[in-house]
Amino acid sequence: MTEPLVSVIIPCYNEEKTIGLLLDALEKQTYPLDHMEVVIADAMSTDGTREVIAGYLQSRPDFSIRVVDNPKRIIPAGLNAAIRTSRGEIILRLDAHSIPAASYIELSVKALQEGKGQNVGGVIEINPGSDTWIGRSIAVATAHPLGVGDAKYRWATEAGPADTVAFGAFSRELFERIGYYDETLLINEDYELNTRLRRSGGTIWIDPQIRAIYYSRGDLSSLARQYFSYGFWKFKMLKRYPSSLRWRQALPPVFVAGILMLLLCSIFWSFARILLGLVLGTYLLVLLAGAVLPARKNKDGGMLLGIPLAIATMHLSWGSGFIWSLLHLGNVR
Repeated sequence: MTEPLVSVIIPCYNEEKTIGLLLDALEKQTYPLDHMEVVIADAMSTDGTREVIAGYLQSRPDFSIRVVDNPKRIIPAGLNAAIRTSRGEIILRLDAHSIPAASYIELSVKALQEGKGQNVGGVIEINPGSDTWIGRSIAVATAHPLGVGDAKYRWATEAGPADTVAFGAFSRELFERIGYYDETLLINEDYELNTRLRRSGGTIWIDPQIRAIYYSRGDLSSLARQYFSYGFWKFKMLKRYPSSLRWRQALPPVFVAGILMLLLCSIFWSFARILLGLVLGTYLLVLLAGAVLPARKNKDGGMLLGIPLAIATMHLSWGSGFIWSLLHLGNVR
């Protein structure tokens, strides 16, 4: 079977530390280099990202790499600009801080050609964004079932259908049929596209043999901002597709709302204070129990504290972002 031209599209902003690693990984793919192009949508980076890319182009003239401007500086706009500029029959999305395994493109194309799904993706292996005890803990927490629930792209061991995947590979025809990424969503644009895909009768296929490394946030404050944004924009998407809500997405806002209600009631009602203590105590015990095996496996005692801190930050930030979006229903599209 003839290999189709694959366009790898990459939204990018200030990624001078990782963009070279990603380009190295793409050059080492088992998929033929002459059947691949890379289109980077740069949101007007202010660091050395463009210089790194320019240096790469000079040293490897046989590698098709192009940069398109993303003046809107939002991910969906960058993705759409890259798709419209690209020439490939297959569109494969990656992030600028991801490192695909050598067989990533080959296996993705194979699954698409075999008709496994209209969007094909794999499992991401989370690496620490910083070499600190909390950075290592965040990397484990963002792949832990207590942190991400049934998000298969974090832990799947068997190939099969999924509700979403990280990144994704698509035929160009799909975008012409169901539309491009929604530029009114600053975050969750991939899940929204996948929702439209499923509603059109398509299948999202995950294969754990398709693997990539992804670098997590390096500290709790950046993790909190990330998950607050996730929750905030998830509600905006759910206004359009309420049936797409998954239990893993509903629990954090319910938990945060419950804690807030108990805090308020505890001012006037002693039983509420007892109940609040029981809820928080049980929650912390569950998080501590979930940290024991990863801490032992990684021989890192700091994870006994770091993993519960990171998971709690994820839950509370996601839930708070969701509730804040709900309270500001008319202020953001």
